[in-house]
Amino acid sequence: MHLPENHENFVATFELDAPDPGWPEGLKALWHEGRGDWQASHDIAEGLETPLGYWIHAYLHRREGDQWNAGYWYKRAGRPFPEKSLEIEFREIVDHVLEG
Repeated sequence: MHLPENHENFVATFELDAPDPGWPEGLKALWHEGRGDWQASHDIAEGLETPLGYWIHAYLHRREGDQWNAGYWYKRAGRPFPEKSLEIEFREIVDHVLEG
């Protein structure tokens, strides 16, 4: 498994046909979201019973405009509902995963 070194390297992998199979599931979910496949990302996040999984799940529902559902998942993740842009939050989640 080779994790991207940073956000820019992660974004460069969007040119690939699939995420690295050795990546953690959270990073795979973010990869699908980054490529515009909300459903594939959601399918992975839904199965992650961790604070990271809940955070990704919250972000995805916020992206789709379902604020109530997003709020539920932010609460489960132990995070406040963000006031920042989706783009900034996406980067924060990616950075969180890459930093381990």
